[in-house]
Amino acid sequence: MPPLFQQVWIPGAVAGELRHERTPELVRRWAERLPPWVQIREISTSGFDPDSAGMDRGEWEAIALAGEIDAHLLLIDDRAGVVAALGQGSTVTGTLGVLVEAAAASLLEIEEALEKLAKTKFRHTPDLFAQTVKLARERKSVA
Repeated sequence: MPPLFQQVWIPGAVAGELRHERTPELVRRWAERLPPWVQIREISTSGFDPDSAGMDRGEWEAIALAGEIDAHLLLIDDRAGVVAALGQGSTVTGTLGVLVEAAAASLLEIEEALEKLAKTKFRHTPDLFAQTVKLARERKSVA
C-alpha cells in the first residue's frame, strides 16, 4: 500500500519538540528513528520574534520551511499559525485533515484513530470528531 505522502519535511524545532522529554514515549521513540521519508531541515530563526509572531518557534519554522521548499501542503493546527501560513500563500491542513485523507486511502480506521487522538492533549469536541468521521466516510466512498 502506498504511503499517504512521498516525503515529509520537518524543521529542526519540530524535531526537537518530538524528541522532548515531555513528549509521549511512543512519539519520542518514533522521532529518534525517523523513517526515510521524513527529512529534518534546520531553519534560520534570525527573524523569529516570539512576542509578535503569536506562535511558537516550531510553528514559525514550519511556515518558513514550507516557503523555502515550496511545499504542496503544510500541516499546522495552531490557529495563529494557520492564519500566518494562509497569509503567506501556503495550502494548509491540520491533523484531522491528514487523518481524513489516510482513512480515505484505507490506511487507518478513522474511529480508532480519533479514539487514540482523544487520549492525547489534542483539543477537540465530540461534534468536531463526529464531523471528522462523517467527512472521512464521504471521502472514502468517493475514493
